[in-house]
This record gives sequence, C-alpha cells and structure tokens, in this order.
Amino acid sequence: MATPPLTIRNVTSNPIELKLLERFEAPQSRVNGGGITNITNITRTLSGFMSNITTPSSPQLAAKSESFTSQDVSVPIAAFETQPTDIATNITEVLRLTFEVEGQRYRVDTPTLSQQSTVLTPLSPNPRFEFTAVYLQKSSHLTLYSSTRLESWMGKLKHEIPLSALSIPGTHNSPTHHVALPSVRCQAVSVKAQLENGVRFLDIRVQPESADDVSKEGLVLVHSAFPISLTGTKYFRDLINTVYSFLDANPTEAIIISLKREGVGKSTDQHLSKIVKTHYTNDRWFTDNRIPTLGEARNKIVLIRRFALDDSLKGENNGRGWAIDAESWPDNCADGICSSGEIRVQDFYEVSESENIHKKITYSTDQLARAAEAVCPGPGDVEAAAAEAAKQPFFMNFLSASNFWRADCWPDRVAAKVNPSIVDHLCRSHNETEGKGDGSTGIVVCDWVGNNGDWDLVRCIVGHNAKLELR
Repeated sequence: MATPPLTIRNVTSNPIELKLLERFEAPQSRVNGGGITNITNITRTLSGFMSNITTPSSPQLAAKSESFTSQDVSVPIAAFETQPTDIATNITEVLRLTFEVEGQRYRVDTPTLSQQSTVLTPLSPNPRFEFTAVYLQKSSHLTLYSSTRLESWMGKLKHEIPLSALSIPGTHNSPTHHVALPSVRCQAVSVKAQLENGVRFLDIRVQPESADDVSKEGLVLVHSAFPISLTGTKYFRDLINTVYSFLDANPTEAIIISLKREGVGKSTDQHLSKIVKTHYTNDRWFTDNRIPTLGEARNKIVLIRRFALDDSLKGENNGRGWAIDAESWPDNCADGICSSGEIRVQDFYEVSESENIHKKITYSTDQLARAAEAVCPGPGDVEAAAAEAAKQPFFMNFLSASNFWRADCWPDRVAAKVNPSIVDHLCRSHNETEGKGDGSTGIVVCDWVGNNGDWDLVRCIVGHNAKLELR
C-alpha cells in the first residue's frame, strides 16, 4: 500500500533541522494482504508517560533488521512551520530521524507500535530541550511539540496572560469514572489522574442532599438524573479535597470548575449558590465575575457557575455578582454565547445516529478555528492584562456527545471516533496558517481521555501554548 512522503510540522518556538535519516525494515515484519502482521519485540521509552516500555538501541535494530541505510540530510523547519519533504515512507519500514537544535541532537523512531506519542531521545549531554513527537501513519505526518511536565505545565507561562488565552484540556462530567449505568460514565480515569496528566477544567454536576437547609453542606455528584456510581454515593467535598491536594503539590497551576445543579431532588439553584458560598469557597477560590489572569488564578479554583444566584449574592464583587456567569448556557449548540459574554461555547451533544458523530467533529474543529484566531495582549502590568482578559471570552469546546438509547452512541464509543479525529486536526491543521492569531485551542472538554494510558489529546492541546511561551 502506497503511503505519502513524510511531512514534518514544528509546533515549537525553536528552529529545528533534520540532519540524519536512518531506514530499516521493521523486525520480523511481513506483508500479508496489504497489511503488516507479526511485528514483535519493538519497544520504546515514553519519558514522563505511564509506561515501562523501552526503545531498542541502534545495534539491536541493526541486528534484527534485514536492511539498514543511513543518510545525512538537511531539512530545516522553522518555528511553527510545516515542511513537506520528499522522504519516502513505507509501512514495512521504520524511519529513525535525528534532529538538531542549537547544536544538540535528538532522535525519534517512527512509527511506534502503540500509535501514541513519544518523547525524543536526547543524544547530546546535558540536553537543554525536550520534544514530543506525534506520528500519524496514515498521512505520514510527524508533529513536534515542546514537551512539558503535564502536572505543572502552566508554570512555563507568564502571570499576565489571561486564562482565556490558554489552550486548556478539560473533561466532561469529570468524576464519572466509576461503574455506572450506560451513558452515565464519561471518563476512563479518576479526577486525580486527570489533574496529574494536564487536565485543568473540570465539569461537575451536583444535587444538594438537603433541599432547604443551608447548614447542610452535602452535594451529591450526579450526571443528569443519575448517580455517577453504582457502588455508593460520591460527594463534591471529596472531589474538592482532591483538587486542593493537587494544588498544594503544584502551586503554579489553576483549576477551572464549572458547576451545575442536576439530579432529581427538589433543591433550587439559589439554594445551591448559598451552600457553595457558605461551605466551600474561601481564599483558595477565584469567585469574581470576570476572567482572571493566570497570575490571579494560580493555586486556586476558578468558579464558573451554571446556576442562578440567590439575591443575597448578586451584590458581591461591587455589584458584579458572584463567580463567572454561565447561567444562560446555550443548550445543544454549535456556536453559542452566554449572555454575560464571557463564554462562547460549542456543546452540540444530541447524536441520534452514529453518523451524526461526523457533524460533531465538524462543529468541534470549527470552534478550534475560532479560538485560534484570538490574540493575547502583550505583556504589561496585571491591571491592564485583567482589563484585556475581559474582552476575550473562554472558547469552550465540548467533544462529548451521547445517546442513551443507542449503544454505538454512548460516550466511550463517541470518544473513540472524536478524540483521534481531533488529535489529527491539532497535529496537521490547527492554526497551520501564519498570521491567524495565537493558535489557542481554548478549553477543549473531552470524554475518555487517559484510556489505557493514552494522553495524546491532552499533550496536543497543551502543546499549542507554545506561542504564548514567547510572550
């Protein structure tokens, strides 16, 4: 089967040059009916990933390969540039690519059996850089991102940057990783694991245990009318304690929580607002009704409220109200704006047939394009940056969709199609044209990230903060 020549995209702030191309036949490979079978014993290292797999050395590859060629090349790729090449690719071969950055060399083998990203191996002592590669085999496309420690990726960015300018990974119905009814479970791993692997937006739905007693703090975690777990009630307090513990260990980070009342109880939004204000928020929360800068939000929870306020809270913050206002959330929309003007959202979720998933993907990539065109204000004093932040809304982009009555449209099945499509888009197309903004993704809200240790979608989202690192 013919494959296109190699294309390399550099989504980093560093000019990179491909210097050495090595080519070898995949060990113990054979072509059978147009596909590759029985490829074994190739392993790799995923630095910073949840993996104990190791990459073979050059002698090991040479010993196992039926053919091996080495060629010096010179293919410069400027920062934020895509470079087509005439380097042929073949499904029966592995390419070992050696890049040079400021006199230091880094190497990657493509493709990898797992089809997940890999951290480039430094070949020079005291490496100054770390790069992550995502290889899309079908299109022979290699994308290079600046690697980062996912548990503390916000630490690379300046205080003055508005939170709305960032590329932020998020999760939909974040705590729903438990055993639950079909279509209720939306996540593969716990909130703790999500935070440790880069997620910074949490979507939470709760129902007060008491419908009329503000002295009782109990908030039950729910998804629509259902509990999130069949193994016992789960509570908002435990989730918040998890967030606090994470922030204690990673004080450079900020966690955005979108909170909504759902469930079958008789409580009201107003009652919920009083419970949250009385029992939960403190100086570790940002509860002004405006978008903060990253510096204002570090080591804090930023509250977005999808509920109405009690009258007693409407005068908070000098009459601006309490928490970022998302009360008028546009339902099931391809492109909607909350009346506050602080949030622009894509949240089309009703997929009656599996074919509608393609429509969902289109709406999601359209929202990514809108987010990419925004331009973050230049560095300045914090007050000026805060004023600019108010002009740029959160671009919120839900990749989630489901249909309770169709198994092929449950969250995990939808995510299995949507997530790889968005990885492909972020690697090959997102903000590919120069001069079209900072290339932010906005807040990308996902289902089933981290499934089987696959955090590529999160890494791709975080990687698009590279332009902001230059501010």
